[in-house]
Amino acid sequence: MNRINIAGVGLEVAHIPGPAGPAPLVFLHEGLGSVAMWRQRGQHWPASLCSATGRQGWLFSRRGYGQSDPVADVRGEPRWQGAWHVGRHEPDYMHHEAWGVLPQLLEKMGATRPVLVGHSDGATIALLHASRHPVAACVAIAPHVFVEDISLRAIEQAKVAYESAESGMRERLGRYHADVDNAFWQWNDVWLSPAFRTFDMRGECGLITAPLLLVQGEEDEYGTMEQLRAISRAAVHAQCVALPRCGHSPHRDQPEALTTAVTEFLADMA
Repeated sequence: MNRINIAGVGLEVAHIPGPAGPAPLVFLHEGLGSVAMWRQRGQHWPASLCSATGRQGWLFSRRGYGQSDPVADVRGEPRWQGAWHVGRHEPDYMHHEAWGVLPQLLEKMGATRPVLVGHSDGATIALLHASRHPVAACVAIAPHVFVEDISLRAIEQAKVAYESAESGMRERLGRYHADVDNAFWQWNDVWLSPAFRTFDMRGECGLITAPLLLVQGEEDEYGTMEQLRAISRAAVHAQCVALPRCGHSPHRDQPEALTTAVTEFLADMA
């Protein structure tokens, strides 16, 4: 396992080799994702996309996910511990990831102007980063830029399933995370907190000038097409792709269609 240290915290990283010239793809995982969770159902979509686009790639697990160091006292009182926020996440946790952690990580990867490819929470972080920092392009898959009731219902259902021994959800997630409770509760607690209801980053989307591709499954159980429409109203240059017969994870539900859309989007970019 490869690791990069950011202010005393070890983050799991993986590199997909490729040409040195074009901007690398940097993949940002969903709220319960990790490096290992990009590889499912016999597929490794990031590797397939790197091959199709002729680019190298980087994957990493955020703190508390995969094999990265855990978030200290993950359900405790929110507070700062040096450069890191610990305890329960607060509504601006994705801002901290995008503007505090990710720039340091990209510098250590040698990927200071990458193509960001984010899914769900990772897509939100990618958008936030692109609103302040230079990127070659940004691909946001099933992003969340404001809170919808459909999202909260699905996340509440996930909590019920996680706490049920019969569902097997905790056991399945445990295959991908060294501390599965750390991974689950840092995501679930903040999303279901009353304070998170006011989360809204549509204003930041208007600051994005880099090429922008937005992708959403038409049957996404965690969000509606209004997420993409809201971003497009703020960032009028954005390209949008709606995938039929596709839920919240296009890289698993429609990997070929997603690869085609991203490959065409990046075709003329360095």
